[in-house]
Formats: sequence, C-alpha cells, structure tokens
Amino acid sequence: MKTKVLSLVAMFVLGTFTVFAGEKTERFKVKGNCGMCEKRIEKAANSVDGVQSADWNKESKMIEVKFDDAKTSTDKIEMAIAKVGHDTPHHKSKDEVYNELPGCCKYDRSENDNAHDHSGHVH
Repeated sequence: MKTKVLSLVAMFVLGTFTVFAGEKTERFKVKGNCGMCEKRIEKAANSVDGVQSADWNKESKMIEVKFDDAKTSTDKIEMAIAKVGHDTPHHKSKDEVYNELPGCCKYDRSENDNAHDHSGHVH
C-alpha cells in the first residue's frame, strides 16, 4: 500500500513540475520609438513558436515575453525581432531592414554597438 501511495505522489509531483517547467518569462531591451514599433516588435515575438505573449513598453524600451523554454529561447525571439528592424541586446538588425522602417520608427543605433550583426550567418 505504501508503494502505491508513494508512486501516486511521485507521479503527481513530476506531473506538476512538467507543467510549470516549460513556462518562462524574460525581459530585455528592444530599440524602437512608437506605436507602430510596438505592433511590429510584438508581432515578431509572437510569431516564434512557443511564445505565449509579448508586451513591449515604448517608454522603457523593454519587452516582457512569456514562452515555453522547451520550444524556444530568448535568442530565437531576439533574432525574430531583429529581422523586422529592431535591435536587441544580442542581435542587430540588418541595415537594409532598419533603413526600410518608417521615419518615426528610426531609433538611435549608435549606443548599440555591442549587438552581434548576424547578417553573414545562416540560422
């Protein structure tokens, strides 16, 4: 009888851990200026498989992303955002993409020299 009860408790604990283990919330900076930027940034983040929600704040320039870390990572989310023209801490948008942004969406890129330019890489 003890073995059955212990087995049930162990299964319950493992099941509970599995449900919550994959859900993660991260915050990071994303360059942008306006409401159009907000829509573009959130759409790019939400397009990544495993992202449950994305909310970018134009005043703080921070995005909060909830995602399943078994399906994706902040690196993949940052890459998706950079592909639509917005620099992140680890990924810089290609100049061609940035230059196509509307005038109100063009942010100061000079302080983001630490972002990695992946224009020559295949991901």
